[in-house]
Amino acid sequence: MTIDAEILALATMAEQLGLPRDFEGRAPSEIRAAFAAISFPMPEHPLARVEDLSVDGAAGALPARLYAPRPDARDALVFFHGGGFVLGGLDQHDDLCRRLATASDSVIVSVDYRLAPEQPFPAAPEDAYAAVCWVHARARELGVDPRAIGVAGDSAGGALAAVVAQLAFARGGPPLAVALLLYPVTDHDLGRDSYVANAEAPFLTSAQMGWFWDHYAPDPRDRLDPRASPLRAPSLAGLPPTVVATAGHDPLADEGAAYAAALAEAGVVVVHRRFAGLVHGFASLAPFAAAARNAFEEVARDVRALR
Repeated sequence: MTIDAEILALATMAEQLGLPRDFEGRAPSEIRAAFAAISFPMPEHPLARVEDLSVDGAAGALPARLYAPRPDARDALVFFHGGGFVLGGLDQHDDLCRRLATASDSVIVSVDYRLAPEQPFPAAPEDAYAAVCWVHARARELGVDPRAIGVAGDSAGGALAAVVAQLAFARGGPPLAVALLLYPVTDHDLGRDSYVANAEAPFLTSAQMGWFWDHYAPDPRDRLDPRASPLRAPSLAGLPPTVVATAGHDPLADEGAAYAAALAEAGVVVVHRRFAGLVHGFASLAPFAAAARNAFEEVARDVRALR
């Protein structure tokens, strides 16, 4: 299936605005500055409450932001942003979190975990786990039900959500109600078929993923750790019900599908949605493309149904 026409138009516009495609030899600070210089006007998405927080990470306080779709919402998702473990932050994913709060009818707590290369693996997954523990311990004061807390993330954040679900089970808590993995990173293997077929796909190329891995986990031995490659975990049994969304034109499509299959094989309740005409990062494109918006709303409904 060809790439959705609205998505292609957005990709063309992004490149005309200067979205970098070739990361090779460029410093993370340069790539961050290039992404920060590009912005699309987002439609307003008011919520009942939006509040900046400070949560405990593995090595100190982390910025976070809470989004409540309505005053009496009690379900919650701790959200981890994408960006290859090197890019991204609260502001870049503000619109996505606002829409996820409404679509999933959940309080979202978006966490600004430490980024590589300044803080390489395992800083990000340990921050993510610590943040979920913090949210669970303070659920009542945050206005959420501690029995209804899940995890969510896109791309690298999807990896962190998957890892937190594994760590929570292995370390005896906190209990998680659900996980939402949007086109997640689940393995360091760049030789899968989808990496070849989608090597030059819009919004994420195979070469960019290599650059991200080189900055996040420069020691190849670290990439074998399930905290870096959650697909490598010896067992996925006991994990919470999980929604996995993959895109047909995404280098990460095969590893996302493989993780969904491994969850099912381990007896985990899993819903895998593959959107053939979409690309990596489609959740962030939902305000501008109907196919992306419909896909985003579909997986949000799946999250509500699995709770």
